[in-house]
Amino acid sequence: MKKNMGNADRLVRILAALLIAVLYFTHVVSGTLAIILAVVAIVFILTSFISFCPLYYPFGINTCKKK
Repeated sequence: MKKNMGNADRLVRILAALLIAVLYFTHVVSGTLAIILAVVAIVFILTSFISFCPLYYPFGINTCKKK
């Protein structure tokens, strides 16, 4: 896998995942929405750690500044 995510993109995803976690643990979201958001948060964290987004690949998006 070739990296296709830059640092700013990774930071935004991590912050979004943390926000989702806070909403979940403070019981602002619950039920089916909480499960869906938890899955999204997990995907955000995983893609941030590996610096690769599978949805960017077919669209040719690359936010990584390294060539």
